[in-house]
Amino acid sequence: MSWSHQTLALVLFSVFVAVTLAITTWASRRRQGSPEEFYAGGRLFSPMENGFAISGDYLSAASFLGISGLIALYGFDGTVYAVGFLVAWLVVLLLVAELLRNCGRFTLADVLVARLRERPVRIAAGSASVTVSVLYLVAQMVGAGTLVALLLGGTGSATRTWTVIGVGALMVIYVSCGGMRATTWIQIVKAVLLLGGAITLAVLVLLRFGGDLGSLLSGAAERSGHGNGFLTPGLLFGAGWTSRLDFISLGIALVLGTAGLPHILARFYTVPTARAARRSVIWAIGLIGGFYLMTIVLGFGAAALLGPDTVRESNPAGNTAVPLLAQFLGGGAGTAGGTLLFAVVAAIAFATILAVVAGITLASSAAIAHDLYASLSRRGGRGPRSEVAVARIAAVGIGAAAIGLGLLAQNLNVAFLVGLAFAVAASANLPVLLYTLFWRRFTTRGALWSIYGGLVPAIALVALSPVVSGSPESLFPHLDFALFPLQNPGVVSIPIGFLMGWLGAVTDTDTPDEAKHAETEVRGLTGAGAA
Repeated sequence: MSWSHQTLALVLFSVFVAVTLAITTWASRRRQGSPEEFYAGGRLFSPMENGFAISGDYLSAASFLGISGLIALYGFDGTVYAVGFLVAWLVVLLLVAELLRNCGRFTLADVLVARLRERPVRIAAGSASVTVSVLYLVAQMVGAGTLVALLLGGTGSATRTWTVIGVGALMVIYVSCGGMRATTWIQIVKAVLLLGGAITLAVLVLLRFGGDLGSLLSGAAERSGHGNGFLTPGLLFGAGWTSRLDFISLGIALVLGTAGLPHILARFYTVPTARAARRSVIWAIGLIGGFYLMTIVLGFGAAALLGPDTVRESNPAGNTAVPLLAQFLGGGAGTAGGTLLFAVVAAIAFATILAVVAGITLASSAAIAHDLYASLSRRGGRGPRSEVAVARIAAVGIGAAAIGLGLLAQNLNVAFLVGLAFAVAASANLPVLLYTLFWRRFTTRGALWSIYGGLVPAIALVALSPVVSGSPESLFPHLDFALFPLQNPGVVSIPIGFLMGWLGAVTDTDTPDEAKHAETEVRGLTGAGAA
């Protein structure tokens, strides 16, 4: 890369970081000692604002870099991620959004303890939320390292290492100083930039093919070397039973996982009413749906204009397909247009990563402070201000963990890593949430068995899968303890989570509290007594 290319990109990076730090400084001047302000931004955001923020929170590095890269490399099979991520919002809209806003306060555990024993349930739910958040953060760190290494023209580990450390430091600053208010506005700014960038690139791709989608797909199939096989299932998820099960497992995890992601659930507490929460989701579905249509165009555009070999040469996982496509559309490497468009897209992708990691860090910090600290500390020494202080400290710890794991997993595709986080969320968080909201006979034992019964198998199966060992692309390529053949555990761990919740409840000798269930039901449907 030329020096002017690096300079322009770094200037754009610096501008975005300066803007977000200014937003954080503005937000920090408000009453951040209040949990309601720190965790939920005072619940003052409108449905449109929250819809854009949800989009900014949800459209991560996996969406912008990973999905387009997978489509560029594997064609049709890569679109599974885009479809799964979008369809998942129907589950959120129909089953979760309004009830969660009415029944909870800041975290998932708030909904559960409305009718279950508080201490053990908060510990279990808090532990699951932190686990999911850290897995999700790792994907964003991998995306950040890959992007900046490409931008600066270096592929060495030192470039990625310092990038991951820098992103971790920024996310800690955003969360600890600005809380939910700063995080939300950062996500809104990022959503506008991301949608604008995706639309611009998609239009440029379509113009190359005269606006003819058929011509685009034909060009991608021809350039791929696989012919029409590039446009049909089988390249990523092959014909064997293992690959087919992996395909099913991934689809289930993506569709069900969104409703269990802590940073997404936290967004419903930032609006004043349940009706506003539902309208937020409708806004988000429109924005997210439009974006994923653009990613499909970008993925096939990269395959048609660059070719999978060029994408794979830059990054084996395909994470750099979109920046390389932008450079090509601008005129190619070394041209002013190519340099400008590449730098703009890279800056937008970097903004995407920063905004998402801020939201995830805030959600995990809330789980640690509001759930784990609140349950394990002595009640007499715990107050709102001490809880917020613990949340700020927790943000530092979460950042450190994400940095370490991000460096370890830097060669994996970011969309694939997010798929793992979705599987764990769908296994541990979704079953207990649905049982609590809709099953009258659900008990505390059922909740504990559901959370741990989904969380432990999901983590164990990932550890024993080809993701961790047994293949050249795994975390530990020189070791082989891959006893579980599937890369995504969702098809096994999600049913186990639901089954263990049911089994724990029906074998519990404690009688469910009918009065608490009735109160939760009325509150969920009417909003009576909602925070």
